[in-house]
Amino acid sequence: MSSHREAPESSKDPVADNTDVYVFVSPDRPDTVTIITNYIPFQNPAGGPTFYEFGDDVQYRINIDNNGDGVTDIVYEFSFETTVPNSESFLYNTGPIESLDSPNFNRPQRYTVTEVRGDSRTTLGEDLLSPPCNVGFRSTPNYPDLANSAIHDLGDGMVVFAGQRLDGFFIDLGSIFDLAALRPFQNLHLISSAAAAGVNALRGFNVHSIAIQIPISKLTADGSVPTDPLAANSVIGVYAAADRQKGRFQDETQSYGEGPFTQVSRLAMPLFNEVLVPIARKDEWNRSDPENDSEFAPLVARPELANLLPVLYPDVFPNLAAFTGDRADLLAIFLTGIPEGIVPGFQNTTGSTQADLMRLNMAIPPSEDPNVNGLIAGDAAGFPNGRRVFDDIATVELRALAGLTIPLVDPTYVPDEAAGLITDGTQELDDVSYLSVFPYLDHPVSGYDSVPPSRSGLPQGK
Repeated sequence: MSSHREAPESSKDPVADNTDVYVFVSPDRPDTVTIITNYIPFQNPAGGPTFYEFGDDVQYRINIDNNGDGVTDIVYEFSFETTVPNSESFLYNTGPIESLDSPNFNRPQRYTVTEVRGDSRTTLGEDLLSPPCNVGFRSTPNYPDLANSAIHDLGDGMVVFAGQRLDGFFIDLGSIFDLAALRPFQNLHLISSAAAAGVNALRGFNVHSIAIQIPISKLTADGSVPTDPLAANSVIGVYAAADRQKGRFQDETQSYGEGPFTQVSRLAMPLFNEVLVPIARKDEWNRSDPENDSEFAPLVARPELANLLPVLYPDVFPNLAAFTGDRADLLAIFLTGIPEGIVPGFQNTTGSTQADLMRLNMAIPPSEDPNVNGLIAGDAAGFPNGRRVFDDIATVELRALAGLTIPLVDPTYVPDEAAGLITDGTQELDDVSYLSVFPYLDHPVSGYDSVPPSRSGLPQGK
């Protein structure tokens, strides 16, 4: 969660593993939408001499549905090519990298951005340079300026960036996957442990991000800029994917692909594959297309974790334990969007087609006082209306699974008191930073400055 190592096969293929998708109206350019999709999870900043990079044999895609049928209408494709200027050196860089085209950079990556609309393909940018990884003060001096020089103007109001970033997602993975032993809730759990703050398992890790900023008028089906949040054309659905060629071969010098590309990883709503899809079907879900997600709807209607919470926390969720119906609230949040009439003045539905998409109502402007808990805290510009980089999706989704959102569709249901309090406890840690401008995710931690995790908690002598 969000989508780090979420399926057996994608966990073996990190360069094609989507980790997070963010979609939001740009706060500093509110006539545009920013879409960010991350890959290559859990990057140790000091992981050289072969530092992290996009896959030359992977096609990265951002898919957009703008007419509510769950089928992609617009695609932005990204393909990368890596060169090695000095094949006699073992080094990632043979001296300081002070510019993107520095001869000292020994693994430069260039990429092409292609827009696909139906049968029409338009190259928006080619031979675009990615920044190197943040190696350290000697190898990559003045890294912010170096990375910012890799923000490329595509024309027509579009900008793009592809490179290493600080992982902006925060979550206590250790507690969630230890049978939901949420640290702030330990005093409610039948174990001898006091409540404690959460631990951000992703603190100090980097990812590789593809970020693109697009004018709203280029995303709507009719080319308009909607101003009415209740209008159908104000909503788009987005998902990211990574494709590989069906045939892959390797000889003494290289690995290469043959044949058509096929999807090996996808991501839209956080948590979907991680927590809602059973482990035996996770790879199947990654290979399927969103328009076929009705097949997975029963997993959303009767989520395993919602059934487990009353068992893991006895007597804490009695109302949730007694609830036996399908979770229409989760079906709306995850698969169709929230229809008009449930939240006053708001909707982000894409119709009746059940599809896992990140839905954004583009007519809702950025919040002047954003709340990290998004829509459930009254901030309609936040998750699950799209997703901003700082939104606390772990808390929002835990509370939804715990029954907090059931009254949206069943006013007779009274949520358990704990449903409005449940959290993984990472929201208050203040150990992730962000930028106020594109690409919004902060500069990566350098290898020189990275600090490995402590050995606290290990038995003596180990």
